[in-house]
Amino acid sequence: MRTENRQLRQALASHAVVDQAIGVLMVLSRIAPHDGFTVLREISQHTNIKLSAVAEQILKHAQGAALPDVLRVELRAALARHAAGPRPDGP
Repeated sequence: MRTENRQLRQALASHAVVDQAIGVLMVLSRIAPHDGFTVLREISQHTNIKLSAVAEQILKHAQGAALPDVLRVELRAALARHAAGPRPDGP
């Protein structure tokens, strides 16, 4: 029971960090929430870094920290693939 409780708390904390990182990407890169999650997921998959760790780095970067080179390169590539533009369902 304690292990399950600890895992649930960790999952909630991780989810909050991911949501905040999606918000940062939405504001700074003008992308939709769904695209923000996709960008984080792609970076995670391409770098073999856990999604929550990628999200933490994005948040630190938004606060002025340098983004590790591997994440910076993948972030640029992912954002280029999901750049804001005309969408079939609106602007």
